[in-house]
Amino acid sequence: MSVIDTSGPCDVAIIGGGAAGVLAAIGVLRGAQQPLRVLILEPSLPLARGVAYATPYPEHLLNVPAGKMGGFPDKVEDFLEYLLDVQAFPGVDRDTLATQFVPRRCFADYLRHRLQQAVEVSPAQLEIRAERVQALDRDAVGFQLTLASGQQLLARRVVLASGNALRPLPARGAGSLPDGKRVEAWDFDAVHGIAGNADVAIVGSGLSMADTVVSLVATGHRGRIHVLSRHALLPLPHAKGPAADYDPEPLLRMDLRQRLHALRQHAVQAAERGIPWQNVMERIRPMGQALWQTLSFDDQRRFLRHVVRYWDVHRHRIAASVHAQLMQLQQQGQLQLHRGRLETAFADGACVQLTAFDKRRHPFQLDVQHVINATGVEMRAQAMRNALLQQLLGSGMARPGPHGMGIDSAADGSLIDADGVVEPRVQVLGSLRIGSLWESLAIPELRVQAAQAATALLG
Repeated sequence: MSVIDTSGPCDVAIIGGGAAGVLAAIGVLRGAQQPLRVLILEPSLPLARGVAYATPYPEHLLNVPAGKMGGFPDKVEDFLEYLLDVQAFPGVDRDTLATQFVPRRCFADYLRHRLQQAVEVSPAQLEIRAERVQALDRDAVGFQLTLASGQQLLARRVVLASGNALRPLPARGAGSLPDGKRVEAWDFDAVHGIAGNADVAIVGSGLSMADTVVSLVATGHRGRIHVLSRHALLPLPHAKGPAADYDPEPLLRMDLRQRLHALRQHAVQAAERGIPWQNVMERIRPMGQALWQTLSFDDQRRFLRHVVRYWDVHRHRIAASVHAQLMQLQQQGQLQLHRGRLETAFADGACVQLTAFDKRRHPFQLDVQHVINATGVEMRAQAMRNALLQQLLGSGMARPGPHGMGIDSAADGSLIDADGVVEPRVQVLGSLRIGSLWESLAIPELRVQAAQAATALLG
């Protein structure tokens, strides 16, 4: 795909070239009926990687079977079709491949392939620039974008798809740890570079932790692996079995407590019929956003305070093979799970000394060679360390989303400013909408948002 550098206003500027931004670009290119200039601004090329799909390592698997990972609402099996077309897994038949959890790097390749196909048949022109956007201001043409290089660009319409930000390590002293002693879980090469005999502490016990552990296993790691988190809950596996067939609609009319009770009852009744609880959760998978939006504000707060971690491990599941690796390491004693709140992290010679408090406020200490930050996605807009978001919030062009999560957007994805005015020329995608939608990170949500954004921008 050629990289074109031209001047003059563009019709659509897409800020962010991860999965959401690329899907939006494909939607605009496919829907264009006349020549348009479409610009993707992404500092970290190649496109379509973002955080989720940036890993080049085969041990990092998708958390959804291939048959459900299509990038378009009307073609849920499109990713599967791509894998078959390019013969990514020779000898594996369609039905088998549809149920497999394939390496995540395959999905980035798929998105770039579909983007190139869209470019080849579209009257619109796509340009890609390896630039970071620092500011966005209204202009007579539409918007003025200021790049990190100091250059300014004009755009008539904009997509905000800046992707996910990692939470900082929640410990005093973490910022002073030497390079290499503190490792980010999303820095896959750095994780692979950890010495095989080193003791490590992974802070956080969610999906990023699972990625880190399978990387360590792939490199033949022999040292102890400590996993520290407030709840000490490991991700749970997907399961096969009959589909649950209860009616989930009544849940929308219940409060939080009633919903949790009802789901537990459905799980008990399903188990009596040989249906795994995972399939009870699958039944409400398409309703994630509606379930969030029909909760009262106070119930949403209760969910975030008391329920969210339990929801995460049941909702965001991992491949059974990955879960089996975690269980085996734990049974062998190499992986040790600690429940506690991290307080401090300081270098002590060749080691990192961590102090934490358990649920009874009793202190304990871990001495390791490396501490790995796997605390997950930052949801608070002000804490995302993103210059563009800080500028938008500071100028009043945007406001934080509900509960301070992400930035506020209307039902159709349009940006809402500090005065509550809707700006339909700016479409918001992905994790930035988490406060309004909650479920806004996975491909089933992103593909719908991207399609809606493309329709709005072309309209």
